[in-house]
Amino acid sequence: MSNKKILVFGGVGQLGQCLSKVSEERNLSGLVFLDEIAGNILDLDILRALFQKESPDFVINCAAYTAVDKAEDEPELCEKINSLGAANLAQFCAEFKATLIHISTDFVFEGNVPVLLKETDVAAPINVYGKTKLQGELEIAKYLEAHYILRTSWLYSEFAGNFVKTMLKLGAEREELSIIVDQVGTPTYGVDLAAVILDLLDSGQTAAYGTYHYSNDGLCSWYDFAKAIFEISGTKLKVYPIPTSAYPTKARRPSFSVMDKTKIKTTFNLEIPYWRDSLVKCIHAIK
Repeated sequence: MSNKKILVFGGVGQLGQCLSKVSEERNLSGLVFLDEIAGNILDLDILRALFQKESPDFVINCAAYTAVDKAEDEPELCEKINSLGAANLAQFCAEFKATLIHISTDFVFEGNVPVLLKETDVAAPINVYGKTKLQGELEIAKYLEAHYILRTSWLYSEFAGNFVKTMLKLGAEREELSIIVDQVGTPTYGVDLAAVILDLLDSGQTAAYGTYHYSNDGLCSWYDFAKAIFEISGTKLKVYPIPTSAYPTKARRPSFSVMDKTKIKTTFNLEIPYWRDSLVKCIHAIK
C-alpha cells in the first residue's frame, strides 16, 4: 500500500488524527490529510480539482456533522454534510476509479431491543443525525460499488474532544458526577478503528465491498464507561447512575446499540480488542 495515494477528508478531526498517528507508525507516505476548507465535500469545484491533481486510489471520508443534539436545530446543514457530501465523494470516486471508505454510525438504528445489531438489520434512526448518516450510506451505495461503509460507535481517543477527555477534565474539577446508566453500547478507540481502516485498504479484497460494523469488543453503559475511565486514571470521585429521563436531551438516543462484528472479523480475519484494554492504552497516551 506504500505507493497508493489516499485522500482523507475530515483529516484534522479526531479520526483523521488517529489515521495520521497509525500511518506514521506504519511508515505510510501516501496519505493526504484535508481540513474542511481544502477538502470541502460540498464544493464540487474543489473536489474536482483535488481528484484531478491527486488521482487517488482510495478516499477515506471522516468528514461529518456529529453534534447530535445541535443537529435537531440544524437539520438542513446536517443533511448537506452527512448525505450530500457523501454523495459528492461517491460520484467523484466512481468517475476517478477510487475506492471509498466511509465512516457511519450505530445511530442508524432505533436500538430499542437488547440484541446485537447486524449489518442486515433494518435501520430506523430516531434522530436527525442518524437519519442523515443513513441517507449518506444510501447515496454511496447508489453511485459507487467500490466502497466500504464502517459503522462505529462511541468514538474516543487522545485527540480532539470526546467523552474520555471530558470525563478526565470533569473528574479533576468535581467531587461527584451523575452519568446515564440505561444507554448501552460499545466504546471505540479511534486508533484501533484507524488501524482497521488501513488494514481494509491493504487487503485488496474487492469482492468484500459493502457495509461493516466495527467497534471494540464487549459492551457497557455510559456509567460503566465513566467508572472505568476514573478507575484506570486513578481519579477519585463519586459517580452516580441516573436514567436517561433524568438527563433530557434534544435528540433521542438508542438505549441499546451494541453491534455484531462477526462479518468484519471473518471477512478480514480480524481480532478486535476488548473496550477496556483499549481504554487503558488511550489513557496512558493522554497522560
